[in-house]
Amino acid sequence: MKLSRLFQPRNPLFWMAMMLNALSAALAWIVQNRPLNGFATLIIGGFAICNALIGSWLVWRLLRDEPVKNTVTDPS
Repeated sequence: MKLSRLFQPRNPLFWMAMMLNALSAALAWIVQNRPLNGFATLIIGGFAICNALIGSWLVWRLLRDEPVKNTVTDPS
């Protein structure tokens, strides 16, 4: 697997993975830096872990699949 397959700005999976990973980072920051009760910490932490897992799965799919070809500049 080549890491150059990860950067695919024409593939919607790339942007979904970036947004989910950014959201999980923001949720983790909220849990660490804001005073929350135990239930709120558990809920937000659960969302952060789920977002990280789904984002990692999307990144794995990007690395595994063939990159989307640009038909305008790459006719082959």
